[in-house]
Amino acid sequence: MGSKAAAISSPVPVAWYPTLAVFMLAIGLIVTASFFIYEATSSRRNRSLAKELTTGAIASLFLGFGSLFLLLASGVYV
Repeated sequence: MGSKAAAISSPVPVAWYPTLAVFMLAIGLIVTASFFIYEATSSRRNRSLAKELTTGAIASLFLGFGSLFLLLASGVYV
């Protein structure tokens, strides 16, 4: 009855938030740029749906986590 609940802590050290935000957003923007370059330079017949979905998913993942760490680094706890 007298057991105390354990405090919730982040699996990532708080000091890493700004660095993770910068690197993940940079990688996400680079992958996004490569997606746009691929779309602009390939013809309609040569496009691959699998490549488009994979590139979009990777960019989305990095930009999403990069945005999360940016918010956490700036003090907005979500």
